[in-house]
Amino acid sequence: MRFHLRSLIARFALVLALPLAALASFSTHAAQPNAQTMPAGAKAPGDFPRLKLTAGMYVIDAAVAATDPDREQGLMYRTQLAPNEGMLFVFNENAVHCFWMKNTLIPLSIAFIRADGTITDIAEMQAETSNNHCPKNNGVYALEMSRGWFSAKGIKPGMKIQGLPSPQ
Repeated sequence: MRFHLRSLIARFALVLALPLAALASFSTHAAQPNAQTMPAGAKAPGDFPRLKLTAGMYVIDAAVAATDPDREQGLMYRTQLAPNEGMLFVFNENAVHCFWMKNTLIPLSIAFIRADGTITDIAEMQAETSNNHCPKNNGVYALEMSRGWFSAKGIKPGMKIQGLPSPQ
């Protein structure tokens, strides 16, 4: 009788353990695709330099992309942004700088900005598209935020972004 009871307890434990193991495996695999989509050599979000910008009364936590490799990667592979988090692109020349959304997993809004901090254009961009988004005016900065951020905050062309670094 003891053997039968032990066997029954062991089988019951196994019946409970298998679904838990499957759930743990699923959770691990569910978290990995985001990690696996970032190719070797890509910068992790926390590896970009950061600075605080202001747009009206709003403080923006901006990652800074000021080198060619950083600008090429931008917000690619990210699955989310914090509510007032974005990425500031700093260019070496005053020109029309176009953007696209290849490998960018979240929809974004982009503000194109002159050297004096004035926003010239704002565009809405869909995730994972190859459409070009180009400003009508020359500029040295672009600021990407979660889609709809600028309109939700009442930030429009003609307004200024404060705290911008000097262009290189």
